[in-house]
Amino acid sequence: MDTEEQRNIKISVRNLVEFVLRSGDLDNRKTAAAEKDAMQAGSRIHRKIQKKMGANYRAEVSLKHTVKEPEFNLLIEGRADGILEEAAGITVDEIKGVYFDIDYLKEAIPIHMAQVMCYGYFYAFDHQLSAITLQVTYCNLETEAIRRFQVDQSYEELEQWFEGLIHEYAKWARYLYQNGLRRDASLRDLEFPYAYRPGQRDLAVSVYRCIAHRKNLFIQAPTGVGKTLSTIYPALKAVGEGYAEKLFYLTAKTITRSVAEDTFDLLREHGLYFKTVTITAKEKLCFLDAPECNPDACPYAKGHYDRVNDTVYEAIHQERGITREVVLRYAEEYRVCPFELCLDISNWVDGVICDYNYVFDPNVRLKRYFAEGVTGEYLFLVDEAHNLVPRAREMYSAGLIKEDFLLMKKLWKDMSPKLVKLSERCNKLLLEIKREAEGYQILPGINSFVSILMTLFGELEVFMEEHSDFADRDQVLDFYFAVRNFLGIFDRVDDSYRIYSQLQPDGRFLLKLFCMNPAKNLQECLGKGRSTIFFSATLLPILYYKKLLSGNPEDYAVYAPSPFPEKHRLLMVASDVSSKYSRRNQREYEKVVSYIGVTVKQKVGNYMVFFPTYQYMKETIKVLKTQGDDPGYTWIVQGTHMKEPEREAFLEEFRAERSDTFVAFCVMGGVFAEGIDLREDRLIGAIIVGTGLPMVCTEQEILKNYFDEEERQGFDYAYQYPGMNKVMQAAGRVIRTMEDRGLILLLDERFLRSEYQALFPREWQKFEIVNRNTVEAFVHGFWEAKECP
Repeated sequence: MDTEEQRNIKISVRNLVEFVLRSGDLDNRKTAAAEKDAMQAGSRIHRKIQKKMGANYRAEVSLKHTVKEPEFNLLIEGRADGILEEAAGITVDEIKGVYFDIDYLKEAIPIHMAQVMCYGYFYAFDHQLSAITLQVTYCNLETEAIRRFQVDQSYEELEQWFEGLIHEYAKWARYLYQNGLRRDASLRDLEFPYAYRPGQRDLAVSVYRCIAHRKNLFIQAPTGVGKTLSTIYPALKAVGEGYAEKLFYLTAKTITRSVAEDTFDLLREHGLYFKTVTITAKEKLCFLDAPECNPDACPYAKGHYDRVNDTVYEAIHQERGITREVVLRYAEEYRVCPFELCLDISNWVDGVICDYNYVFDPNVRLKRYFAEGVTGEYLFLVDEAHNLVPRAREMYSAGLIKEDFLLMKKLWKDMSPKLVKLSERCNKLLLEIKREAEGYQILPGINSFVSILMTLFGELEVFMEEHSDFADRDQVLDFYFAVRNFLGIFDRVDDSYRIYSQLQPDGRFLLKLFCMNPAKNLQECLGKGRSTIFFSATLLPILYYKKLLSGNPEDYAVYAPSPFPEKHRLLMVASDVSSKYSRRNQREYEKVVSYIGVTVKQKVGNYMVFFPTYQYMKETIKVLKTQGDDPGYTWIVQGTHMKEPEREAFLEEFRAERSDTFVAFCVMGGVFAEGIDLREDRLIGAIIVGTGLPMVCTEQEILKNYFDEEERQGFDYAYQYPGMNKVMQAAGRVIRTMEDRGLILLLDERFLRSEYQALFPREWQKFEIVNRNTVEAFVHGFWEAKECP
């Protein structure tokens, strides 16, 4: 680790020039130069061009330059795409793969030329050259046409330009240096804020050791262990010891982000100096009714880049925990886009709290940290990590609808004959695939379709640049992004994917690139950091999650023991009811209604009942209504597609003062099945109907077949493991604190099978087998039992 006198402040060449040299408006209508070179397709074309340049061309040359400041060293690093060494002189080459027509370029895009000027200066400085040639090479990814722009620069010209660049950046580097000193001093003295709960200290030690040894860790930690604090605290201590430079706390839901914010605030109250920003979705930050990021539609976009650096500088000096509300306040005051402000602030804080997609999603992830060639000493704390499996599959999959090509053909028929012709060709190829199968089919390859699609996308790039405003632009833009995403995902397709087509119930025809195992794609980002801590109350079986998240069965894993007294929980399994599809009938619904009634009437309080589907819940409610107007308790039902105010109103019912029993009917795997925190008497029981198995559908069957081919575990991977995860998450709503008492009733005889009990967490090893005749006595006895001291 560097001593404080020798501390290096690092920045990449790309981040340096993009940060210092940006100006003007924020305008998402300009698509041509926007990040195409960051796509993986660009990597292939880089290598192809490099191989053709001859023996005198050195590819992928790492370059760095140190600027000595009075208190610290500023280290600028990057990688030139190529150095051409000829008798006539040295040429530094920067290659950019793009989809747009390169004939439209009159000169190199300024930010690309600035990058190669940095590399040119570094190389000239290291080799004592008096002059050097700078070259930007553009290559169209579809046609592979090449266009080069060259400029000769003297060493003095480059030195003067570079000194001006560094002069603009120096105050920011000084901030990073001084902030780092103050942060590390606070971390050295930071104590754990409470007395450790049983097992909590061992958990924190495991996290610290894994970070120190550059290992990943999987943590199965029951509710109440205090896993958020037990992971954040040792991660902070590791930062203070120089093991990491930035911490990412990743979540799937808004509520868990607020838990992380609260934990950092708690530690600040105990002396922590550590700045964090919470990245919020653009739609939730935008001042407009709907995001429209261009200067004609949004006053905050006009001149955004002229003001944003001053806004960031003020915010990072005045604030420590930069939440959504703080970002909105600064954005309003300085008249800048709040979402872009939020992203920029992330460069200057010590920790980032954000959704999974800002790290993993190839379309959304923060390319300043996770673009190709960028690495860092990052720590990733992945909260509720069980959610990352389905989310990652979604991020790394992509689909296109055949009928959309016909719609686009109509929209641009009077504006682009080329696009009309290309959309017809794409539609024709999709029609041929459609005729081959009635339902769904697995396709061995779609190279012919993708070839035409790339040509269409190249034309669409030009079209969008030339037509900045027309009636159906929003629809065309959505299609543009869908095609871009499809091409980007197609470049990832390997043995962990299946390509399939399907005629959907609404008559539309889908072509999809479906990611089976996302581990390789996830590691593309996680591999850029130092260590990843995956933690959740439900990570069983652990090998399943290792296979699908890290891909490494040798990763460390710990099981944190439950701190709750066993007598505080009653776990029951019903032996005379089933939610199997073949037994979903009036008789079984009546049994469920009976179990609910008997269970909740033994003690007044709040209960939740979780059903396998909305339809099952609907059928049960029908039976409930036939038994009279007063079942003996008040009940409400989770609606479909509930908006934020409706969800809040639903949860408020648990906080209401009432003298009768209250029951909420919910759906397993829904918004109320995990992430909500109803402590003490706000929830005293959960009744779970069924084993949570996903419904049989095309994608679940494709998953099943894929994992059957691999390890003969298709049903487990596609159905049983995800199903039991839903069950355990729903059950986890009960017993949130050490003082809580509550019951869990599992209504499905399949829970008595060995294969299901093998997935029970350790704290579920003791349970009562009940039926409709005995359940009342067990519940009554539990509530009548003397309170534990």
